[in-house]
Amino acid sequence: MNTTWKMLFTPSAQSVRLVRAQVTKALAGWGCCGGAAEDVVLICSELATNAVQHGRTPGRLFMVRLTLRGRVCLVEVSDAIRVPPRELAAGPEDERGRGLRLVAELADGMGHHDREPLGKTVWARVTLPG
Repeated sequence: MNTTWKMLFTPSAQSVRLVRAQVTKALAGWGCCGGAAEDVVLICSELATNAVQHGRTPGRLFMVRLTLRGRVCLVEVSDAIRVPPRELAAGPEDERGRGLRLVAELADGMGHHDREPLGKTVWARVTLPG
């Protein structure tokens, strides 16, 4: 059985907080809580931050979608820029540049693909307990 939740957001810094709140609410509605659910929220937050910082296009929203298939939660964040995500080499003093590395550590798999008619989708897969 597949369960899907999705929502469109304005590409602004304030939206990242809203993404975290709405994803938390969706996961709780599915009975998902605890560490793995917190990982999903953090992954959504990091990918939404990237959509806001690197995928912003005037007049275009970004989308966050969660799909629960059994115990596997697929996170997808889509924006209007086709440039693929790339991990940055962040130094110890840098405040940014670790988001994709963090997502890779928390997720069971991640990647990206072009989105039609424009943009890209960055995805991550997390296996939830029990």
